[in-house]
Amino acid sequence: MSGFALLSIGSRAMAANYAALQTTGHNIANAGVEGYSRQRVETATASARGTAGGFIGGGVDVQTVTRAHDQFLTREAANAKALAAMDASRLESLKRLEEVFRPGEQGIGHAANDFLNAMVDMASRPADLVARQVVLSRAATAAERIRAAGTQLDGLQQDVSTSVSQSVARANELARGVAELNVRIQSAGQAQPPNDLLDERDRLVSQLSEIVQVKTIPSSDGSLSVFFAGGTALVNGSRRVELQAVTDPEDPMRVALQISDGGNTRAIDAADLGGGSIAGWMRFQGDDLQQARASLGQMAVALAGVVNEQQARGLDLRQPAGRGAALFDVPAPLVQPAQTNGRDASGSFLASVRMDVVDPRLLQASDYALRADPDAAGRWIVERLSDGVTFEGLTSGSEFDGLRLEFGVPAPATGDRFLLQSVSRAAGGIRLAVQDPRALAAASLLAAVPDQDNQGTAWVSSLRVTDTQMSATLDAHVAYAGNGVFELRDRASGNLLASAAWTSGQPLAWNVDDPALTGFELVIDGEPATGDVFSLARPAPVASDNANALALAELRDGRLFGMVADAQGQLQGGSTLTEAWTAILSRSGVQVQAAESAAEISQGVADDAEGRRAARSGVNLDEEAARLIQYQQSYQAAAKVLQVAQAVFDTLLQTADR
Repeated sequence: MSGFALLSIGSRAMAANYAALQTTGHNIANAGVEGYSRQRVETATASARGTAGGFIGGGVDVQTVTRAHDQFLTREAANAKALAAMDASRLESLKRLEEVFRPGEQGIGHAANDFLNAMVDMASRPADLVARQVVLSRAATAAERIRAAGTQLDGLQQDVSTSVSQSVARANELARGVAELNVRIQSAGQAQPPNDLLDERDRLVSQLSEIVQVKTIPSSDGSLSVFFAGGTALVNGSRRVELQAVTDPEDPMRVALQISDGGNTRAIDAADLGGGSIAGWMRFQGDDLQQARASLGQMAVALAGVVNEQQARGLDLRQPAGRGAALFDVPAPLVQPAQTNGRDASGSFLASVRMDVVDPRLLQASDYALRADPDAAGRWIVERLSDGVTFEGLTSGSEFDGLRLEFGVPAPATGDRFLLQSVSRAAGGIRLAVQDPRALAAASLLAAVPDQDNQGTAWVSSLRVTDTQMSATLDAHVAYAGNGVFELRDRASGNLLASAAWTSGQPLAWNVDDPALTGFELVIDGEPATGDVFSLARPAPVASDNANALALAELRDGRLFGMVADAQGQLQGGSTLTEAWTAILSRSGVQVQAAESAAEISQGVADDAEGRRAARSGVNLDEEAARLIQYQQSYQAAAKVLQVAQAVFDTLLQTADR
């Protein structure tokens, strides 16, 4: 029996060391495989055999093969990768966005300033067609650069949509792989861990984390549930849902996320994603790109609007001279109905909303959401999406931020929602509308000429048309009636049209609200005498008048963008063209710098977390080589035990035969 026991001990030792050699070789072979966890043979002393002289050992048994795996470190590494991937994808997009807004002579700001500076030359030579052509050429350049930037922003949006769609497809593929591995792991049973399958599943989860940040919960049957976006189950055992990239129901240009489970779909809020490359692109789309698009659109619409308004306040050089035509064509504000709004039998939306620009200087760089006021029937609320400011109690014809709402028939229903894009789609459509240099309105609609018989020392220090609705055929005169009052009378009939209190150096404030008559600002200095008259009519000759060209040139340093109206309707704040463009450049540069810093930090954290995981789970070739020698020697020693056992057994047999 002693020979049999020794044979058993030797064979067990050989089997254990052979398993250790196989496992070590497996470690060495997979040392460079991503996500592979070092494996180790776990052995235990076999049960001893009791004898009269004591317990005699039974050798060794192989218990299991374990993998060097730390669930906490693996989860920490996956989360760190998710944040690093989010920061990296956003940084890549921001760098491309920065290229749209070029500084220096190739930039939009330089071209727009050149355009307004050209007005100075036209003002000095209002009848010079060459100077007028320079204005048109520079206006065309400014419009082309704004339009090109708008087109580039549209291209960035398309790239974001494509990247999100491709990443969603890859995420679904990885989720499918996790679900399939769950089935294989469950089929393998729970007696011994299928280490390589577990490593493969962890590797897929790690790759999935770089797309969408996930949380994993292991089950008792060996499967792994994967959750994302605030608790949405992406994989649950062998069952999974489909992540989908779809058109945003409120903005057809943007991409949105939803999940599909057996035909049922549910929208995913991008803010719940947490991390992953998709989260970075969605944040870029919703914050950075939207802000850039709105700022550029605000510049395009406000610049075109104030220039077109000033054009309408002057006379051109054509024969006969007429009111100046719009210099720029710019797309109208866009109203996007939500896809859930009411429709008729043909599928067309029942209600419609129109939005018009009434004062381009008041436009804000933002989109708006329009919804019904739950506390007031027939009233509506508009929320400015850039900062959450709301305008309540609105009806058809209400105005806010330089915009006016008009509701169609039938009016919107209570559950309808609309996205109001006042400026964000405008930049890509701005164009020069005038080709004839004679169409530039350098002359003012009005000129004030003092009567030769005036007795006082008063003179007109300033005359400026302030409202495009002012009559282009106004033929009147201003007469001093005494007691600090000037009267506006029709020159042919002498009928009183309006009157105004006068203060030297201050614009006359007419006592009627009729822009066709009083849409001009007249400042009279000095000391008028009763009966003094100042005739108002078209300048003669028109070709030599430059009052409106000077007003156009002054726009360069005027506050044209983002002004606000106080309680009395007075405009305040805002920025000049140079300030607005500088703000866009500065914001773009600061965003890139901040994103670079965030990406560097998060990547460093991810590298550290992966380093800790690899230190715990990775293969050290030097260590494995030492173990290989150790197990080889142990195997050879076990073989020697077998040889001795065989010799003992042979001796026993020979003795028994005698």
